[in-house]
Amino acid sequence: MSETVLLVGGGGREHAIARAVTPDATLYACASNRNPGIAALAEEIRLVDERDVEDIVAFAEEIDATLAVVGPESALAAGVADALDDAGIYTFGPESDAARIETDKAYQRRFMQDEGIPGCPDFETFEDMDAACDYIDAYDGDLAVKPAGLTGGKGVRVTGDQVTKAEAKAYLREEDYDRVVLEERLVGEEFTVQAFVANGEVRPTPAVQDHKRAYEGDEGPNTGGMGSYSDAGPTLPFMDAADYDAAVEILEATVDALPDYKGVLYGQFMLTADGVRVVEFNARFGDPEAMNTLPVLDTPFLDVLTAARDGESLPQLAFDDRATVCKYAVPAGYPTDPESGAHIAVDEESVAAAATETGDALLFYASVDAREDGLYTTTSRAFAVVGVDETITAAEEIAEAALAAAGDGLRVRHDIGTPDLVQRRIDHMADLRE
Repeated sequence: MSETVLLVGGGGREHAIARAVTPDATLYACASNRNPGIAALAEEIRLVDERDVEDIVAFAEEIDATLAVVGPESALAAGVADALDDAGIYTFGPESDAARIETDKAYQRRFMQDEGIPGCPDFETFEDMDAACDYIDAYDGDLAVKPAGLTGGKGVRVTGDQVTKAEAKAYLREEDYDRVVLEERLVGEEFTVQAFVANGEVRPTPAVQDHKRAYEGDEGPNTGGMGSYSDAGPTLPFMDAADYDAAVEILEATVDALPDYKGVLYGQFMLTADGVRVVEFNARFGDPEAMNTLPVLDTPFLDVLTAARDGESLPQLAFDDRATVCKYAVPAGYPTDPESGAHIAVDEESVAAAATETGDALLFYASVDAREDGLYTTTSRAFAVVGVDETITAAEEIAEAALAAAGDGLRVRHDIGTPDLVQRRIDHMADLRE
């Protein structure tokens, strides 16, 4: 039977999902924006708020969807997967209660503590911001200050790194959050392992390192992610197989405690001098990490989806043994004061021209407004380019060449995936482990 897949979401992550699904299935999408990359692959994009449960289910029934994939965490929190499942449309994405592992950071830490999940940092949760400020004053060491709810990857403040303790307290009082989590600052190198999960099984994908800071040299405010890289294999240059296996064991322990979980479980880990610790869990693909992982997935993604739906064992995953480097082009002023509504041109031919005999150059559209007279920026990231080649260095060179697609009004972190930046990560871990 031919599969009809509904994709919820319109960003770069969803463009990568669409590209992975469409060789084998008919695709439709629901999104709040018309992503030109998804539009080129889908039969139709229905413009609808990604949290509008009723309209999304109605569209899924209209197209006789046989499967659905939910991209953004906001849709999961709104119960889109719950409603689609209730309508008889198997959805690769957790229902809202299971998605709390991302959408409620206070729940996430208590869950880890109660279930004995390895890698949980020292933490406390607060509803009283005065009490939280007192804790900051009394704590012997630096802290990560995390709003309990969703903030698009931009809500965390870390003392001793981004802010002073006085600035952290001012931040809590100014933002007026209902609940916050204060946890020990983890020092090391961050990495992500995303896993396909269904029927109690876990199928991990290669490790990725994301770069959240806005400016080169890891300076500036946090963003949704300026780019990322993966190596030709499951590990990254600053880690070894035992580190990767420790991360996978944490994901497996989490799924053992959540046996009905389905979709992608994303672990953001910190490799410290004392081993692997959990920075956070996400309940969906990362953005940009999906753009590193899905292009090198040799196993048809649809086979994962159908096995999950049909209650079968998930296929063992095979990956192209090549490295990837992803770099985002973002509006001027992003993330603090992004310039929306600027007309931009994306030269798709220049991306294609960056490919080499051994390497591929890929373009993923993200948050752009496609109008009759062209593309315009929104307040979020515009598009990403991905280089795929035998080494990180070669993949980075392709990605950098592909950035010729970015015209005026867009900014890029050119240092992501460069030999100097990767070597700094290696040296950092070597110093910590001495």
